[in-house]
Amino acid sequence: MALLQHELTLSEAADLLSRALPGHRVEILQGRLTATPPPDGSHALSLSCLVVAFDRAGARKAGLRYVQGVGLWLPTLPDDYAIPDFSLVDEDFRDALVQKNCYAPNVFRLVAEVTSSNWSDDLGPKVECYAEAGIPVYLGADRKHDEVLLHRDPVNGKYPAPERYRRGQSVPIPESVGVTLELSADTLLDGD
Repeated sequence: MALLQHELTLSEAADLLSRALPGHRVEILQGRLTATPPPDGSHALSLSCLVVAFDRAGARKAGLRYVQGVGLWLPTLPDDYAIPDFSLVDEDFRDALVQKNCYAPNVFRLVAEVTSSNWSDDLGPKVECYAEAGIPVYLGADRKHDEVLLHRDPVNGKYPAPERYRRGQSVPIPESVGVTLELSADTLLDGD
């Protein structure tokens, strides 16, 4: 009896890992497979606060939608994709489906990540990937180092040095995303 072996592609391995780890967020960043465990309560509350803040700022009236856990197809390597915690996208983003429930980067106005146990991905590879994808604004709530990082306006696939916000400060969301608002650094870090 002959045994045929099939070497998995990275994309196939990601699909298998997603099925094997329900509730985990599986991504391919710069050719590396990652799996993030389900968020804790503060993480989830931070994302809920973002939804409320963007709603109050009139995002829907401005032709934008706010979504959680929607895939972003990345131009870094052929199989790369990320699943940001929160995204502000164009109203017609669903027309930009690429594959695997991931959408083209041009419909994303802002992505936000609230760090978890794999915080180094949010502060390293994701910054690079989002910049290379041309995402205008990347907001990182860095719970490990107790600060919020605002990356914006990538040039030649790189963000300039981030603006850093500590507790007690407000984080101004650039008008270029389509709405004007300020977010509390404390709320982004704690969800309260």
